[in-house]
Amino acid sequence: MEEVDESFGPGSQAALRDANQQRVARVLQSSGELTQAEIARSTGLAPATVSNIIRDMTNDGVVVVSELRGRRRVVSLAPSVGLVVGIDFGHRHVTVAVSDMAHEIRAEHRAELGVETSAAGGIARAASLLQTALNDLDADMSAVVGIGMGLPAPIDGHSGEVGAPSILPGWVGMDAAAMMSERFGMRVAVDNDANLGVLAEHMWGAGIGVDNMAYLKLSDGVGAGLVLNGKLFRGRDGTAGEIGHTTMDEFGAVCRCGNRGCLETIVASGAVLELLEPRRGRGLTIPDVVQMARDGDKACERILTDTGRHVGVAVANLCNIFNPELILVGGELAIAGELLMAPMREVVRRCGIPSATANLQILPAALGARAPVLGAVALALQSAHIPLNS
Repeated sequence: MEEVDESFGPGSQAALRDANQQRVARVLQSSGELTQAEIARSTGLAPATVSNIIRDMTNDGVVVVSELRGRRRVVSLAPSVGLVVGIDFGHRHVTVAVSDMAHEIRAEHRAELGVETSAAGGIARAASLLQTALNDLDADMSAVVGIGMGLPAPIDGHSGEVGAPSILPGWVGMDAAAMMSERFGMRVAVDNDANLGVLAEHMWGAGIGVDNMAYLKLSDGVGAGLVLNGKLFRGRDGTAGEIGHTTMDEFGAVCRCGNRGCLETIVASGAVLELLEPRRGRGLTIPDVVQMARDGDKACERILTDTGRHVGVAVANLCNIFNPELILVGGELAIAGELLMAPMREVVRRCGIPSATANLQILPAALGARAPVLGAVALALQSAHIPLNS
């Protein structure tokens, strides 16, 4: 009878080693750099097992070990493992960033887009920016192991289609992931900009180490990204966090979603500016309004205060249901700082149940306008496939 070699079977030592290496690689993809003790805690593997795995992966050139925290050594994926790409589409721009697997941004480029730019036109511009970024690094697409992309719109978790409402009407109904995957010849992970904002803040910003948090994006559109128990929460169909469509006044202005009186019709950048047109005329920007408020303009100050109060009502409802420990405020309106957040906190404390808001922190997001593109990089890091040597 012929002897069967079981050294590479499903239950073999080689298969177990490969599975454990994949576990370690996935943890490093999400966390960037960790000590071996942190890797052991995150993976549930024994410290001795982790030590052996790190030795093998170092010999294979998959990880590097550095002394960065005092005398403690930290482990990260080697830059040579590959590059990941983040692509962020906004209302009037597209930004592309390229990172190595150690979470270091190596190149970043941005271009303005016309508000009527089609999906195809936007994709072509993104492809051009990516090529420029790769040229900066003397690299090509063969080095790319993951791509993430963000859009200011809900993304259906089942079909991959861009849903309505969206501030990019040319994308509605499009399968953004399929279009981008076809263009770049590899799988592209796609999510909305608020989800990417919370991913970025959780990985690099003010939300590091926070397991239950929300990121509010207050800009042309209004949305929230949610992290529950340390993981991004998308909901059944990928539309969790659409706080901008909380009904504030059922007889209010018609929203682009088809309902009336949504939060977004009151606090989006355009709505805020429109309130000041009778007094200040057209052409104002949010930075103009914030600066005038700080200079003592009572109308601008009142508008920003009222905006914070309106957002506070919706946030209080979110806290009653979700009970986060941290709310980060990002997007264009976040530059108003305490002019916006002080009244927001006041209303949250008043309208939220004490057990849900007593220890809540409401703070400015740390990453500013870069949050969505960094979130797209984070999405790419999480979804990238790392080829390991067997």
